[in-house]
Amino acid sequence: MRVLVTGATGFVGRTLIPLLADRGHSVRAVVRRPDSLVPGADDTALIDDIGPTTDWAEALEGIEGIVHLAARVHVMKETAGDPLAAFRMVNTFGTSRLAEAAAAAGVKRLVYLSSVKALVDESRPEPLDETTEPDPHTAYGISKLEAERALTDIATRTGLEVAVIRPPLVYGPGVRGNFLALMKAVASGIPLPLGGLDNRRSLIYVGNLADAIVACLTHPNAAGGRFLVQDGQPVSTADLVRAIGQALDRPARLLPVPVSVMELGARLAKREAVFDRIAGSLTVDDAAIRRALDWSPPFDPAAGLHATAEWFKASDR
Repeated sequence: MRVLVTGATGFVGRTLIPLLADRGHSVRAVVRRPDSLVPGADDTALIDDIGPTTDWAEALEGIEGIVHLAARVHVMKETAGDPLAAFRMVNTFGTSRLAEAAAAAGVKRLVYLSSVKALVDESRPEPLDETTEPDPHTAYGISKLEAERALTDIATRTGLEVAVIRPPLVYGPGVRGNFLALMKAVASGIPLPLGGLDNRRSLIYVGNLADAIVACLTHPNAAGGRFLVQDGQPVSTADLVRAIGQALDRPARLLPVPVSVMELGARLAKREAVFDRIAGSLTVDDAAIRRALDWSPPFDPAAGLHATAEWFKASDR
C-alpha cells in the first residue's frame, strides 16, 4: 500500500514508518522542513502547517492509505490566548481538511491517532471501553473528540474508511513528558514518595502502538472502529517505578507516604491535576481491537521498558 504519514518525524512516526517499510508498504512522509531525514520513507511531502486551509493535493497523489499522527499536543506553558481555538485549528479543522481532501483524492482508508483524553481527562475507577460516554474537559481532549466526530461524518458522506485509535500513555525510545521525568528521577537515585500507591494505569509501548496502527490500516474489519489499546495488565505507579529501576539497573527508592498526605500536599500546592495523573487510576479495556482485528501486542512490557532504558542511557536528554 502507498501510505501517507503525517507527524512523520515525531515520537510515534519514527517507530511506525520503518515498521511500515518492513511490512512492504511504500511511505510518503509529511515533513515541515525540506532537509528532514525520515528513515524508512520512500519520499517526503512538504507541508508547513496543518490547518483548515492546508493544500493536500500534491501530497495525496497516488496515496491509498493515510496515518494521521500530527497534532497540537498538550503544552506545559500555554501561550495561546484561546487554547481551545488553537487546538481546534490543528486537531479538529486540520484533520477535517485532510479527510475531505483524502476522500476527494480517492484514498481508501485513514487511520487517526486520537487519545484516551478524547474520552476522559481525569482518573476513573472502572476501565474505559468502546461504550464509555466521552466527557473530555481539556482543550486537547475536546479537540480530539471533535476530530473523531468530524471523521465519522466525512466517512458517512464520502465512503472514506476511517479507523480511530485511542492510546493511553505511550512510552518508548524518545519519550518525553512525565514518563521521561520519572525515568530521570529513578536514575538519579532520589527517594520518591510513591511507595503507598496502589492505583492502576494502562500504558502502551510505542512499538505495540505502531503495530496496532498497521493493523488498523490493513485489516478489513478496522473500518469504522474506535479502538483502545494497551500493553496488557495495568500497573501501579509504584510498580512502574520498580520496573523502570530494574530496566535501568538502579534501585527504586520508594517511600511509603500515605496517599492522604500526598493529596493534601498537592492541594496546598495547587497541583491536583499532577497528583491525579500520578496517583489516580486510568485503565482501558482493549477487547474490541483484539476481537475485531485478532490483534495482540507483539512486545511485552519488560521488552518495551528495556528498549526505553537503553535509549535513555545512550541519550543526552
